[in-house]
Amino acid sequence: MSRTEAATPASGASDPTHLELTFENNRLASELFGQFDQNLALIEKKLKIDARARGNTVALRGEEIATNQARRALDFLYDRLLKGASVETSDVEGAIRMALAADDQLVLPTLERKGKLALAQISTRKKTVIARTPMQDTYMRAMERTELVFGTGPAGTGKTYLAVAHAAQLLERGSVERIILSRPAVEAGERLGFLPGDMKEKVDPYLRPLYDALYDMMPGDKVERAITAGVIEIAPLAFMRGRTLANAAVILDEAQNTTQMQMKMFLTRLGENSRMIVTGDPSQVDLPRGVTSGLVEALSLLEGVNGVVTCRFRAADVVRHPLVQRIVEAYERRASSQSDDTA
Repeated sequence: MSRTEAATPASGASDPTHLELTFENNRLASELFGQFDQNLALIEKKLKIDARARGNTVALRGEEIATNQARRALDFLYDRLLKGASVETSDVEGAIRMALAADDQLVLPTLERKGKLALAQISTRKKTVIARTPMQDTYMRAMERTELVFGTGPAGTGKTYLAVAHAAQLLERGSVERIILSRPAVEAGERLGFLPGDMKEKVDPYLRPLYDALYDMMPGDKVERAITAGVIEIAPLAFMRGRTLANAAVILDEAQNTTQMQMKMFLTRLGENSRMIVTGDPSQVDLPRGVTSGLVEALSLLEGVNGVVTCRFRAADVVRHPLVQRIVEAYERRASSQSDDTA
């Protein structure tokens, strides 16, 4: 952990504050600052401070709130390095987001500002995933404690990936006996009957994102054996009818493309000692015109129901290329404008 060598508190809200942080391990400090101090440059840009590195020490200068946000972000990232993990640009961006969010949340009853970032994480034997946005943090904590979680919002926010990662973690812990991953087989108006191949070949393209997340969190040979043994089941939504899914982590992805009856059918499959996660983007419905999305209806009907948590992601939660976030924001602005026009 870092040691604060010097601190000059601000006399006013806009007066500059100077902090010097020293990191004991020179090699890790170099990794923390990044090649050519690129990680510090990113912190400078995002928090509008000045960060100057010399050896294993970094001097932070700027407004008091911003310099403390930088300190929390750097301490968190250094702790990550101490545990043997790497620090990529996306990790730095995530630490900055969370430091900003932590400063807006006061700890009751003392109302003291948080001094250290404590981010939710999902760990399997192969990989550890740490929250990169406040909503990801909320989502990961909700999946840990709640039987039914809805994760809604645009692509690139980690809804599906984190859900599959959580399911893999539960399976490794022995908290559940199997994982069931499902999607409605409706994509941009295509229908399975018109696609070539047997049933597996027909549905695999629709379920590929689920496979990708599984292979990222678990060794490939274990995934293959689990699928063969039925411990991991990946199937279209239609295959869920008539079943009770007990002792399982059950995920429904692309849920905006379920009908009202399909969603009711799926939600009522929940059995003893099971967790259910439903993900989707209500703005990307591919159902025929005039057909109400089962996800949209469920979000309204189940609002406030005990045991149900809804996590709504926004453009600010996109953790892909920065351009993706700007694209999503542009679409959100248009949707908001159209909503205002019809109001």
